[in-house]
Amino acid sequence: MSNWIEIGKVEEIPKLGARVVETAKGDIAVFRTADDSVFALRDRCPHKDGPLSQGIVHGHVVTCPLHNWNIDLESGEAKAPDEGCAGRYEVKVEGGQIFLSI
Repeated sequence: MSNWIEIGKVEEIPKLGARVVETAKGDIAVFRTADDSVFALRDRCPHKDGPLSQGIVHGHVVTCPLHNWNIDLESGEAKAPDEGCAGRYEVKVEGGQIFLSI
């Protein structure tokens, strides 16, 4: 059973940017891509726990600011040759509002 919380409007996150949502389970990075897709990942790179919310978004990928690991925003998986998963959360957008499932 999902617990959806409203976290704000899509337009409040800059294109190719992120917003951090603090939860009891840890920080979640919510990303907005150039095509206005919205994704949510645990805000820790699987490599050395770098803050993915501070990374560079390109396409549907975020590059960790610490060691340049590329993480797929749709799955949370590191791109080859790197291995690991940041962990993803479900998001939905309704009427311009973003909802996060935690």
